[in-house]
This record gives sequence, C-alpha cells and structure tokens, in this order.
Amino acid sequence: MGKGKHMLVLGIDPGTATTGFGVVEAQGSRLRAIDYGIISTPANMDMPARLCLIHESLNRIIDQYQPQTAAVEQIFYHRNAKTVITVAQSRGVILFTGASRGIKVCEYTPLQVKQSVVGYGQAEKRQVQLMVQKILGLKEIPKPDDAADALAIAICHLHAQRIERIYRSEL
Repeated sequence: MGKGKHMLVLGIDPGTATTGFGVVEAQGSRLRAIDYGIISTPANMDMPARLCLIHESLNRIIDQYQPQTAAVEQIFYHRNAKTVITVAQSRGVILFTGASRGIKVCEYTPLQVKQSVVGYGQAEKRQVQLMVQKILGLKEIPKPDDAADALAIAICHLHAQRIERIYRSEL
C-alpha cells in the first residue's frame, strides 16, 4: 500500500446475539471509518437460523464495500463454556463467509487489539473506545460497544500490515 493506494478492511467482533462490524479505509497513513454497526439476531431464533442471518448480513456488507481483508477477534477464555461455544459458532460462520468470498481473513487476540490501538495490553474498554474515536477522527465514541470493538480490530490489522511492510522493506 503505497502513498496513493488505499485499503479497505472489514473488522468483525464475533457474537451470536450481536456481531459488531466496522469498515475502515487506509489512505497512506490516514485511517477513516467508512461504516460501522451491528448485526443482531433475535434470541428466540434457533441457532442455525441465527448463523444464517450473520452469514447473509456479512455478505451484504461485503457486497456493499468490497473490502480486501477481514480482521476478526479470536476467542479468549471465558468462564461460561456456553458463551465460548456460541461465539465459536459465530466465528466459524464469519471465517467461512470471508473465505468463500475470497477475502483474506486475519485473526487477532484481544491483547493484540488493545496493544495496537492503545499501546497497553491491559487497557480498559473505555480507553480503547476513546482511541478508536481519536484515530478515526470521529465526533463521538462509536456505539454500540460491539461496533467500536470491530473498528478497533480493523485498526489493529492496518497497524500490523504497516509494521509488516516496514519490516519487509528493511530486509
């Protein structure tokens, strides 16, 4: 990605009830939010239908923005095994949707996202949200939290790509 080229990244914060998404454009070193929001699935809907809704919604977002890459948060340990399983199912659909569309899908841990966006792996959620707002030049903190998290994941990916390019050019 040289000075004149731009890159679009779709950041995704996986969940079953709520999946956050954020589309971030990098133009040189400047980052800006193109769109962000959530994909909601009704609690009374059975799991296969919820997963299908996530897949269809992601396909619409991909059709609309044509991102080159998707960045997804990895599952972290959670005390509630049921939560881990449902998030894992959502992640599976997200990974499948990206791969089936020919989009490179990269994964980042919550620690990597916090370090990349705030510079501190133990940052509080509010600190991450404030930095997302500042980095993307938004008038307010993106809402809801899942959308802000998805934007943070996209920013993490773009920072990682920039570092990788610098490293490759040093070799």
